[in-house]
Amino acid sequence: PQHKCGNQKSCPQNYFAFKIISGAANVVGPSICFDGIVLMSTVKNNIGRGLNIALVNGTSGQLLKVEAFDMYSG
Repeated sequence: PQHKCGNQKSCPQNYFAFKIISGAANVVGPSICFDGIVLMSTVKNNIGRGLNIALVNGTSGQLLKVEAFDMYSG
């Protein structure tokens, strides 16, 4: 069976599934999946060098903001 975000197991009821992949240098970009929806990825072209963060409402699961913070150049 298919599980949200490609996880091995389904989450219990009233829990959100998520998967965060850090990437590998500049070869494979990071990605963030939340409740079966990819929030940040190379395909969406909304990732950057450094910390990639997705802010999600913990009650509703609504995406509030995505941002990348370049920790190298400041």
